[in-house]
Amino acid sequence: MAVLIIKRITPGVTLQDAGRPGYLAQGLSRGGAADPLALAEGAALLGQDPGLAALEMAGAGGEFEADEDLRIALTGAPMQVSIEGTLLVWNASHLLPRGSRLKIGGCTRGNYGYLHIGGGIASALHLGSRSSHAGAGLGQMLQNGTRLTIGSEAGGKAAGQRLDIEDRFEGGTLHLLRGPQSHLFSARQIAQFEAAQFRRDRRGNRMGAGLSSDQVDLTSARGLKVLSEVIVPGDVQITGDGTPFVLLSDCQTMGGYPRIGTVLPSHLPKVAQARPGTAFRFQFVSQEEAAEIEARAAARRAELPKSLRPLVRDPATMQDLLAYQLISGVTAGDDLERSAL
Repeated sequence: MAVLIIKRITPGVTLQDAGRPGYLAQGLSRGGAADPLALAEGAALLGQDPGLAALEMAGAGGEFEADEDLRIALTGAPMQVSIEGTLLVWNASHLLPRGSRLKIGGCTRGNYGYLHIGGGIASALHLGSRSSHAGAGLGQMLQNGTRLTIGSEAGGKAAGQRLDIEDRFEGGTLHLLRGPQSHLFSARQIAQFEAAQFRRDRRGNRMGAGLSSDQVDLTSARGLKVLSEVIVPGDVQITGDGTPFVLLSDCQTMGGYPRIGTVLPSHLPKVAQARPGTAFRFQFVSQEEAAEIEARAAARRAELPKSLRPLVRDPATMQDLLAYQLISGVTAGDDLERSAL
């Protein structure tokens, strides 16, 4: 079987798939990719199951080499990337030739980029998943020199596809549902919460992200008496100083801070990909509205394969010839940011 060799990586590179649902009662959170939408995008680009594991790169990537020709796809937060010095387009699939060096630098937007391999990464399963969960000590820990076995692929699949992605790097409105502790906040606080602008602060990781605002006071005396109970990704905990903290994939399973509501799953990639200073607003929706929003998001994910277009186009049909990639995703370097949008 083919192998991807890690020549050099940063500490934030981990192996992630859809995570481990179903173990909350045993004290294990789901985990999995911080940006699940990026997994679906990579699967569409490579024509494979979105449940396959990929490399999640927090902030920066590293250098990789294949011992056989491999198909790769790049999704999530755009990063500077090249093969043997040739710049590549993000949100696209490419061929990584045997022995060639793939270099992935730092994020130009967002926080989490993803490297997908045709056939997926076939590391050992732990409780039904290949995801790394640092808090639980599960999954394969990656380091320089690690050799990742790649799953087999059916023949005939090609690279050279690109995808226009759903932008989730500029903040925006987060829809959320009221929960069993929303009543601990006054009607005035709820109104101010929806009217205020929040900004992502520097506190945060795969467990959650802090959002701060000077336009609302969310401290709650009644909230100080809350007993620890089950928490899940999307819950918006209000800490003792009144700061909202949106829980993400590696959050704990129990928490004692009051929760003002729960952000819808399809909106969590916006939080995970937000850099410090990114602006957000919160808006409560009904259960019926939430179901419609999630159904539309699921439909968009299902339609991703139909949104693919060739990375290389026929020069005879190209009016602005110099703006496009003509050979294996090679670029002149000045269109990388545009192509990542």
